[in-house]
Amino acid sequence: MSAPIEHGGRRAFARLAPRAMGWLGFYGAVLFAWTGVALMARGLPGADLGSVPAEFWAALCASAGEAEPVALWAMWALMASAMMLPTFVPALRTFTDLGATGATTGAGAVALVAGYLSVWFGASAAGAAAQAALARAGMLTPTGASLSDWLTAALLVGSGLYQFSAFKAACLAKCRMPLTFFMQHWRPGAPAAFGMGLRLGAICLGCCWALMALGFVGGVMNLIWMGAATLFMTLEKLPEIGRHLTRPAGWALIVAGGLMSARALQLV
Repeated sequence: MSAPIEHGGRRAFARLAPRAMGWLGFYGAVLFAWTGVALMARGLPGADLGSVPAEFWAALCASAGEAEPVALWAMWALMASAMMLPTFVPALRTFTDLGATGATTGAGAVALVAGYLSVWFGASAAGAAAQAALARAGMLTPTGASLSDWLTAALLVGSGLYQFSAFKAACLAKCRMPLTFFMQHWRPGAPAAFGMGLRLGAICLGCCWALMALGFVGGVMNLIWMGAATLFMTLEKLPEIGRHLTRPAGWALIVAGGLMSARALQLV
């Protein structure tokens, strides 16, 4: 009896090993991204761990002539990877679970993640451009935080109102039901998986872009904000938890924006 059991155990291990290695690679990428962000945030000895050193930002976006667009985009891409890959776990797990039926492969899973990240890398270019423009206008600190009460108020109120929008609700509903998404858009093969990853990335961007823009309120590389935002966006995509978070967060942001507007008007 031991030989069949041993043989069956080896076959089970052979099936599970590639999947386990895939997940190790995925979480390794998340760890790499967060490590890179932390190293940038740490910067020079004695620098505040919660933000990038002033010298780094001054070199990137102090003026249009001194800006380094590729370096700034790379920073945003690393930040987006660190924050958004954890929120992609439910969709990726659903995709890999379909592998039990032979419907997916490891290459397909890699292609799915690549498609998803491609969208966020594109969005990172927009974020980098916005930061460079705001820095040149003198509206950001060297650490990428807003210097303008009105800009801060607009970001807070805008993000709060977006929490109640029909577009946010539609994107969030799809993020919360990855199996339904795959049932609607499923096609076999790695190229098709890349396309589904693009779709999921676009949906996720529609869900989370306004929250990501709040980085300009406290500093785009502030680790405390990044960690809190990542946790919130991850929980918001969980059906049983997220439905209790979206609207209260919207009201909180609107109230905070109103208070900031009152401060700008010197009413408080």
